[in-house]
Amino acid sequence: MTRRAVVQGVGHYLPERIVENAAFEATLDTTDEWIKSRSGIERRHFAADDQGTSDLATYAAQAALDDAGMTADQIDLIIVATSTPDMTFPSVATMVQDKLGMTQGYAFDVQAVCAGFVFALANADALIQAGQAKTALVIGAETFSRIMDWTDRGTCVLFGDGAGALVLRAEDGTGTSDDRGILSTDLNSDGRYRDLLYVDGGVATQNTGQLRMQGKEVFRHAVEKLAQTADTALEKVGLSAENVDWVVPHQANIRIIQSTAKKLGVSMDRVVVTVQDHGNTSAASIPLALSVGKSRGQIKPGDLLVTEAIGGGLAWGSVVLRW
Repeated sequence: MTRRAVVQGVGHYLPERIVENAAFEATLDTTDEWIKSRSGIERRHFAADDQGTSDLATYAAQAALDDAGMTADQIDLIIVATSTPDMTFPSVATMVQDKLGMTQGYAFDVQAVCAGFVFALANADALIQAGQAKTALVIGAETFSRIMDWTDRGTCVLFGDGAGALVLRAEDGTGTSDDRGILSTDLNSDGRYRDLLYVDGGVATQNTGQLRMQGKEVFRHAVEKLAQTADTALEKVGLSAENVDWVVPHQANIRIIQSTAKKLGVSMDRVVVTVQDHGNTSAASIPLALSVGKSRGQIKPGDLLVTEAIGGGLAWGSVVLRW
């Protein structure tokens, strides 16, 4: 028998404040049409002043637990993927653990920027397979509005805040691609490209810093690397894009999503798209899209999914799972 990490529940949280593209027209040389035509984004959510990433993560975690029909005392592992923690330390994951009233198990953060949730899923899968956990909460949560340069129209209009979460539980499978749960993962990074997407602050500078991005270069790397990692993860379990029911990509830019789908040979009617309503929520974008995709009735039990993401580092990867 093969030990699988099987999805039991999914949930998300979006802050109440919705910012339409038109809101930027008063302060930037931009328009709603300019933003939509280049990114596909129409609106995004921003956290309230008194909300931290741990708050968003906790709301999403509770929604996922409710969806799974479970309580926090049944969880023995929390992994939070985030690049915008409340504090340098302790981890957001331990803050979520406390907010959920969970005193057992263990919790830690993963930082791989927009690819963070894929890396977190891979870690949870490995720990479950190794017998180090039976039931895990895997969360992606971000408050990117806190690290924006509001004078840079090439970046500040792209990002939003939010959180999404999955509950995973160990179950026995047959070892074939017909099993439910995570079937394969593929992780990559290349630090030579770290200057393409980064935040110019941190401990060394003693300030939070702001996001900086070379958009055209990131786009070029994204399409090639996202298609490659998805193909690799599928090949590991003897599958191809033809077998995939849904591609659930990182929601950064509609043109990247469309170009990657074309390179994979997957039609857009098999791609879950939420970027128009959420913007780029970094590590939160894939679990947000999974939760929305399920609520729309798109993602159903037994469906084969491939998720892929790329972020600063550069770091990129993919996960193949059966819902």
